[in-house]
Amino acid sequence: MESPRETDWHVVVPVKGGRAAKSRLRRSLDDEVLVAAIIHDTLDVVSDVVTPSRVVVVTLDADESAHARAAGFTVVADPGNGLNEACLSGVRWAQAGGATAVAILLGDHPALTPDELRSGLKAGADHQTFFVPDADGLGTALVGTTGSDVPALAFGPGSATLHHALGHARLDLDLPGLRHDVDDEASLHHAATHLTLGPRTRHALGR
Repeated sequence: MESPRETDWHVVVPVKGGRAAKSRLRRSLDDEVLVAAIIHDTLDVVSDVVTPSRVVVVTLDADESAHARAAGFTVVADPGNGLNEACLSGVRWAQAGGATAVAILLGDHPALTPDELRSGLKAGADHQTFFVPDADGLGTALVGTTGSDVPALAFGPGSATLHHALGHARLDLDLPGLRHDVDDEASLHHAATHLTLGPRTRHALGR
């Protein structure tokens, strides 16, 4: 099988949106504009890498659906059965349309760069299924498949160990923006201090 190019990939991004999004971050920074900025910075990078038509946003939020459609993304309804099922619904939609290279990225990577995402997809292209662990090695930043099967998913606590146990190739890549997710004030502070945040997030923080 020929390895997929970056333009062959579809990327699924699940987005809660609204008051339900980023509940841990909201405990200390209840800022809906900031939460949306983090999501939209992530989506902007994905769109830049794979083109808007190959970005699949899974959501039930009206505002996020409108934003996605205006940007040229596909919107798939979140079935409401948790994060893993939301991701799988996006993967199934892409595969039903003929996609064979599909990745899943959560919408909380405001320091992600296009080159990092390209590198992650390129590294994953040599594997039937793969995942990139997050910065602490316990969670998961990116999951991908290059075959026709829907990958088994285990997002949640300890997901890196679970994804490895499910048979996905573990790729410990030196891609700090990809591997650093923002889900609370401490992780946001780290990203702002040690990485380069996307323009929407910087603007929301008054930078």
